[in-house]
This record gives sequence, C-alpha cells and structure tokens, in this order.
Amino acid sequence: MDSHCDCRSARPSARTQINLDELLADLISGDDACAEAAMQALAALGSEALPALREIAASPAPGQRWWAISTLAQIEAVDVDWLIAALDDNAIEVQQSAVLGLTKHPHPKVASALLDLLPSPNSILRNLTMNALIALGKDAIPALLTFIDEHKEKDSARISAIRALASIADTRAIPALMAASEEDSALIQHWAEEGLENLGLDMVYMKLD
Repeated sequence: MDSHCDCRSARPSARTQINLDELLADLISGDDACAEAAMQALAALGSEALPALREIAASPAPGQRWWAISTLAQIEAVDVDWLIAALDDNAIEVQQSAVLGLTKHPHPKVASALLDLLPSPNSILRNLTMNALIALGKDAIPALLTFIDEHKEKDSARISAIRALASIADTRAIPALMAASEEDSALIQHWAEEGLENLGLDMVYMKLD
C-alpha cells in the first residue's frame, strides 16, 4: 500500500475544517494511513463522534467494525456495553479490539463476559483477555474463582485464570492458589506459587517434611 496519504484527516492544517462525515469516510476508506489519522481525530472529538461510530460498529464489514471499535475504545465517554457487545463478534480481530478497549475501560460488570473468551483457541485473544481481567483487579476475583472451580481440566484457559489471580494478588484467592500449587501441572504450580509469593505467603504454602 502506498505510504502517502492524501486523505483530509491526515492534513493537520485543515483538521479544524473537517466535518464528522469526512472523518468517518476516511475511517472506513480502506486506506490504513487515512483511517489511522481519522481515528485519532474522531477520538479527539469525543462524545460527538459516538453515535456515528456505534453505527459503523454494526457494519457487515469486519474491517469497518474493527476501526469503529478501536476508535470507540479511545473515547473516555464510551458506553462499555458497546464494547461488551463486540466481544461476541464473529471476527477474532474485532473481539481482540473490544478486549483491548475494555482493558482501557475496566468495569466490574465485564468480568463474566471476559471469562467467556478465556477458553478461546486463539492465544492472542486469551492473553489480551487475561490482561483485561488483571486490569479489572479485585472486581474480577469472584468470577475468576468461580471459573477456576468449574474448570478443573488443566487447559490454557485455567492457566490464564490462575495467572490473572496471581497478578491481582487478592487475599480471597489464597485457598484457590494454595490448592493449585499442589496440582501436578508445572505451569499451574508456577503461577499459583507466584501468586502466593505476591501475597507474601511464599513460605506458608510450603509443606513441612
């Protein structure tokens, strides 16, 4: 793709004269450089751009949905329910963008929706989801504990959940981390022990001979 971008939103001197429709046209133009410039300008507009971006987020074109969700994620006034809805998108890239947005806009009600993505076979989506859960902090603890209790198989989803618990370091996770530290999975043991260490309990969970 030609690196030169002649779109309206890429010309800073004219930016104040650019109307919303022109920015939205650049956002879905198919030119990455133009779309990137439009995304920054639309994010700067804030709440003024929200209704139109929400419409694009419902576009049948995955690429357009991705740009819309990526832009919405940068707006402080965004309704997190719009980002939560995008977690169910049938395009993995849109899901990833929504998870990144929720990492920037952590809200307690999103924990269970994020955990629905943790079993994804896509490792990038799993890691982004884990980071979003960590960003939720203590608000993610109850849902994480339920998830670990209901997913006894030693798969990547459960490992990611235990890693999130280890990073958040909340005392409510101590029983689950202690139990996990005795499992036969080396990865689960590692992250459980790291979590206990983060809580200052690295000497407590060790068995006495």
